Amino acid sequence: MTDPSAATPPPDPAEVPADGTEPDTTGDIVPEGEPGPGTSGADEAEPETEAGLETGTEAEPEAGTGPDDADRTDSTDSVADTDDADDAEAPAGSEDGGESGGDGDGEEPGGEPAGDRSESESAAEGEAAAGLNEAQAELAAQRELRARIEQRKAERGPVEAGAKLSGTAADLLAAVRAVESGARPVAVPRAEEPAAERPVPAPAPSAAPERTVRPPAPQAPAVTEETETAVRQVLARGGAPETLAPQVATVLGEGAGRALAGDPWQLLAVPGVRPEQADGFARALLGAECGPGDPRRAVALTAWILEQAARQGHTALEIGAVRDGLARLSVPEPEKAVDLAVSEAAVLVFQEEDEQDQEGEDGPEDGADETGEPGEGQGQPPRPEAPVLLGLERFALAEESLADGLARLVRTVQAAPWDGPELARAAGAHGLVLHTGGEAARAEPAALAAEARARGLRVVLAAHTARDGAVPVAALLSGAAGPGRDAEGALALDLLVVLDAPQLGLESAATLVEALPDGCRLVLSGDPHVLGAAGPGRVFADLLAARIAPVIASRTPDPGPIGELVSGVGIGELNQVAAPGKEVVIVPVRDAADAVHRTVQLVADSIPRAIGVPAGQTQVITVGHGGSAGTRALNAALKQRLNPGPGRFGGFDPGDRVAHSPAPGRTVPGTVVSADAEGLHLDCEGARVVVPKERVESALRHGWALTAHQAAGARWPAAVVVLPGDAAGGLSRAWVYTAFGRAERHLSVVHGVEQALPRAVAERVAPERTTRLRPLLDALLADEES
Repeated sequence: MTDPSAATPPPDPAEVPADGTEPDTTGDIVPEGEPGPGTSGADEAEPETEAGLETGTEAEPEAGTGPDDADRTDSTDSVADTDDADDAEAPAGSEDGGESGGDGDGEEPGGEPAGDRSESESAAEGEAAAGLNEAQAELAAQRELRARIEQRKAERGPVEAGAKLSGTAADLLAAVRAVESGARPVAVPRAEEPAAERPVPAPAPSAAPERTVRPPAPQAPAVTEETETAVRQVLARGGAPETLAPQVATVLGEGAGRALAGDPWQLLAVPGVRPEQADGFARALLGAECGPGDPRRAVALTAWILEQAARQGHTALEIGAVRDGLARLSVPEPEKAVDLAVSEAAVLVFQEEDEQDQEGEDGPEDGADETGEPGEGQGQPPRPEAPVLLGLERFALAEESLADGLARLVRTVQAAPWDGPELARAAGAHGLVLHTGGEAARAEPAALAAEARARGLRVVLAAHTARDGAVPVAALLSGAAGPGRDAEGALALDLLVVLDAPQLGLESAATLVEALPDGCRLVLSGDPHVLGAAGPGRVFADLLAARIAPVIASRTPDPGPIGELVSGVGIGELNQVAAPGKEVVIVPVRDAADAVHRTVQLVADSIPRAIGVPAGQTQVITVGHGGSAGTRALNAALKQRLNPGPGRFGGFDPGDRVAHSPAPGRTVPGTVVSADAEGLHLDCEGARVVVPKERVESALRHGWALTAHQAAGARWPAAVVVLPGDAAGGLSRAWVYTAFGRAERHLSVVHGVEQALPRAVAERVAPERTTRLRPLLDALLADEES
């Protein structure tokens, strides 16, 4: 959560997301095709000698500095374009950059063979069920949340389009004007919403109810052929590709053709469309009446700027940042454009009140505090005003829903004396408990779930991915796994334990908390050092900062050389570790082509023969999708070596490793089994999944190489982390921590970034995200205490 008193740097609308994802388009409205693998050593004949490996320590970097840091990195936890399967899950890496030197050969690693990773049968079944209809299930869960949001909007009363600002919105903008003129604005009252109180539940039953209600399988909203045809006609008149028609019709809904013809800038609502493309489309449709000061353009660009900020992880932006973005997009009067967007209800305006501000309103006057000491204006510098924020309704109301739901859980739980370790005692006494720790600490919340189940409570252990007996959060929300719903539509649970809490996105968290019944206990567990969710918000970090619940910090260290290395990275130190079993090795490379060459050797030959981990259990992790050693280039080279084929099924062949993105922000590793008229058949960790033909291009990529965001929440017996010279700008402490921590028994680092690696670990932390969850929680607590 960004300190409300700190200024938020305005995002450059011309830039790609801060995580380093590649632009959605590069001049044409249709995104460019996938680039080829480029220059790669893997394209050469198989070498006679293996990649040199230095054991135990990092290669000494040469004097000098590495490439300049890029402005956009994978480490900023941002969401990416939903059009791209990988971008939706994990942001892409840095663009092509300079290459750094460094070379060396050493001895081959040696060690005991690693066993296969095992998962509980229940987790596999949950994943299997989730895979059948997960994209529709995710959309249905979001529609359910938005339906509740619409109900709350109706209770507030609609804002008529084009109407003059009034009420709180007008007061907020008046406060902005006062701040800009140097005067202290009057306090703006916080809008109060009547909360429907649920009855306090009876003590938890000793056994699950005889019958629970499972919701029917959700169905995706159908777009009529008539609507799509109308959209195609409008797109053709404006010179835009007609292939965009399905996306436009889906985003704008029924009447999309009329809406687009009347306001061509609504094309910006389609992911991947840039302002300059929408401007060209509008000129073709409107002719001379089209101009940079068109009110429709101003409103659409205001919303577009906030959408781009959401891709960078923000749920809101300071009003000045939005105005700056509009000015860069040649909007003549940014201030009036913002006012218009607010009056049209395209965006919402907020100013979170500070507890000290409220005390100041009711406290002593005449510049003295309760002790008689001089107050503000009497020798003390004035406190900065809380900034006025603009946000999209979808994210703003999701944060409000989440804050209300968490407060409800805290209020309605009945404290009970639970024996056992500190985590169990805290869970018995509180409705919300936060647990922090590394990979080894995951056993603690898992043990809590088992103990609670033994007490006769209804318990679910959920996680970002199906590990350690946990069901995926997405499957729990969709009803594909878990206990189902009670008669009131709430999950039939007494305790929910969620692992991988940093990967819990804002909307998923809001939907999950809304689904919990009164009196249910919620335990969120995760490693605060890993990359956060690939989407707007930072739920787990905001909850830790808000201090609304007890925080139990695990004292269980991660074992072995890998655990020692990763623990050091978490505190900003890149230490040399003793690795007698070659658990950690460094492979210096000269350039990106050499990095691809060595990576293929490691996965296909060196690690299977010397470490005993087969290629299918070794995961390659790199900074991003683009560049000469990004996921595209690495996957092309690895496919050529490990599973060559013509790619006759949409670029895929049976046996290919893939990364399946059933919904934005979620990646499931899998293997192609076959293809038929129904689509592409995958085996995703034991679950059989069918990807329809029309979704193959957007929902699948090859998966031998992933980004760190995609890999977060999962682990493999061996991991190869690829750091070519042009990836230096994409590194941060959180990225390195996450990537290195994906290895269970063996970690190879293909190292070509010289001093950029230790510098990133020591100095580069992920930038803060502007969110409203923490001040909302603070306000709820303050209201309860008063």
